[in-house]
Amino acid sequence: MTTLTHRARRTEVGKNSEKKVESEEDMNQDRNQDSEDTGDSKDIRLTLMEEVLLLGLKDKEVLLKSDSPTGDVLLDETLKHIKATEPTETVQTWIELLTGETWNPFKLQYQLRNVRERIAKNLVEKGILTTEKQNFLLFDMTTHPVTNTTEKQRLVKKLQDSVLERWVNDPQRMDKRTLALLVLAHSSDVLENVFSSLTDDKYDMAMNRAKDLVELDPEVEGTKHSATEMIWAVLAAFNKS
Repeated sequence: MTTLTHRARRTEVGKNSEKKVESEEDMNQDRNQDSEDTGDSKDIRLTLMEEVLLLGLKDKEVLLKSDSPTGDVLLDETLKHIKATEPTETVQTWIELLTGETWNPFKLQYQLRNVRERIAKNLVEKGILTTEKQNFLLFDMTTHPVTNTTEKQRLVKKLQDSVLERWVNDPQRMDKRTLALLVLAHSSDVLENVFSSLTDDKYDMAMNRAKDLVELDPEVEGTKHSATEMIWAVLAAFNKS
């Protein structure tokens, strides 16, 4: 379920070896967090699902706060299912239902179909991927190579920086979208792709910090002041699956 393992040639770095962060650096990072993240608005706008899929590509009881349409077909389809379901289900149950990981024949209508292909199509429309046909003897397979490597590298650097140069050692102070992306990337086994280009020492540091983050107790973190409860509920659901 997790990519948080070290490369074979690396030595194990202690879990708490990088816990200490200078208070002055923390304040500077906190002060600059919002202003630096505004760069995303100048680039192509991606959903979290699109970002997770892009990171995975080689260059080769849920209550709705709002059921208003988001403009994203997959998200709107999900909201429609959740809104129409009584009684309400838990986050873990919805993940199982929407991904098709359930054997209940009465719940099959909730499964989202062709999710990866639909997300890839969105990325094609945004000019990040392209569509190609590859011949495999008896059949053709549709593939989606990355064409906008700049956008992918921006995303990779954003996550690398979040656990290196801009590490704040406190999930409650992290940018919420970045925290959500780290959790989803971990649960989708694509963090290795994110950190693989780092030097050995930075790779170890990034992996240990990410490991410390996703091994926090979601039940505790979700109840803290200013916490985004849904992020921790999703992590808890994936931890139990």
